[in-house]
Amino acid sequence: MNRTTLSLIAGATALAAVTGFAALSAPGAPGADATAGAAAQLPVERTSLLCPAPSTSDLAETSYTSFTPVTEGTESGGKAELKAAAVKSADGSGADGAQEEKGEKGDGKPGEQKAEEPVLTPEEPGKPVTGDSSGAETPAFVGTADGRLAPGWTVQETTEVAAGTGRGLQGVNCTAPDTSFWFPGASTASDRTDYVHLTNPDDSAAVVDIELYGEDGSLKSTVGEGITVQPHSSEPVLLSTLSDERQSDVTVHVNVRSGRVGAAVQALDDKLGGDWLAASADPSDSLVMPGIPKDATSVRLVAFTPGDDDADLKVRLASPSGLITPAGHETVHVKGGMTAAVDLGDVTRGEAGSLVLTPTDRSVPVVAALRVVRGKGDQRETAFIPATRPVGTRATSADNSAEGSTLSLTAPTRTATVEVTASAGSEGGTPVSKTYTIKAGTTQDIEPPAPGGLKGSYALTVEPRSGGPVYGARTLSATEDGVPGFTVQTLPDDRGTVAVPEADEDLSVLQKQGG
Repeated sequence: MNRTTLSLIAGATALAAVTGFAALSAPGAPGADATAGAAAQLPVERTSLLCPAPSTSDLAETSYTSFTPVTEGTESGGKAELKAAAVKSADGSGADGAQEEKGEKGDGKPGEQKAEEPVLTPEEPGKPVTGDSSGAETPAFVGTADGRLAPGWTVQETTEVAAGTGRGLQGVNCTAPDTSFWFPGASTASDRTDYVHLTNPDDSAAVVDIELYGEDGSLKSTVGEGITVQPHSSEPVLLSTLSDERQSDVTVHVNVRSGRVGAAVQALDDKLGGDWLAASADPSDSLVMPGIPKDATSVRLVAFTPGDDDADLKVRLASPSGLITPAGHETVHVKGGMTAAVDLGDVTRGEAGSLVLTPTDRSVPVVAALRVVRGKGDQRETAFIPATRPVGTRATSADNSAEGSTLSLTAPTRTATVEVTASAGSEGGTPVSKTYTIKAGTTQDIEPPAPGGLKGSYALTVEPRSGGPVYGARTLSATEDGVPGFTVQTLPDDRGTVAVPEADEDLSVLQKQGG
């Protein structure tokens, strides 16, 4: 009995460290303690990231930034690389796992690489590595990292589009593969062009169902069932082709029948620019959407409950002075299986803010996201903020510059202390750290510390040191021809470590149970 128990724990420990998927502690909820839990934390030994094809615009300029934070307990050695996924040619060939060749090996730009040539090859933790690409031909990318480069590995994809549908600044964190994703805030309306990008990192095909839910429930579709994503390839699916119904607010559920994929929605508006909509945190009765820009001119909440039960949610804004209830929007009612949307207007009123949703009565799991607009008239731009997991042990944000980066942190329930570290720059600089205290119920917009002697871009890591759970987001801004381009990425735990139960404690429990 004792030997068997030890073997099971050792097996779980090894699996968790290698994959990062066997975490034995659940992510914290808004009321959970950031430092709670007696389980040991081990660095993951291998991780995968998937980057969607950035744009179909010939005017697109895309940069990629890779960063792995320094993690204690990792062994020497390791490898990380980002390679092009497969693409199909006009005659349907090229889907066997190898990208079509686009000419000879280029100068490091992703769009000019053969499939065999990785576009980014980080060599050491603590220093960002960058690459760039131009035009509409840049493919999706599949990335893997192991050894000391795996824990917390983060890749940011940032695209500037000068004109046309979706013009502005678009950004997305490359995602880990999974089997289920929720995207409240998508659309099938005529003025929107929304694609869900599916990328398969594995050696076998993945089979995916895409379900759409509008204001009255499920949108009828047969072509969204059984979509095959070939090995090491990416498939963009235009949402408006999945249903004849045109609705402004739609929730997308990506459900993987077999295999794994990475998924993200690219939402492009004819007049309001565009951005990537990342997946919401898993359905929960309490959600946090951090980092609403203080100058937001319009904020729209989109929520969905996957079950049959209705959800009644209390709506509060975590402002710099504390939690407040938006006038006229004290609660939101979400019918079971239907998408609800509420216009909150300029809810931040010129101050930093994060939206906090909690149940008014009984607990019903929901997913949610915000569509945020900055600017006025013809000079408006859009970004999305999905509900996110807490920072947890550590969160990582890549692709920061000396100007244009804002770090937003909120502590919904209890005062928390966090340490923010700016890495060395991609072309030089000295790391620097600074500690901040976030009071309970407040949001603070922080101008991130910059590395000494900064050259190039740098990464930020956020590590809670005491107190309650912390949620975060990073905003990148770049004004072009009067249009306030911006993109927001939330900062959930970077899954650099995995919780593994202490053997002695678990053995004692099992021994008592087994006599």
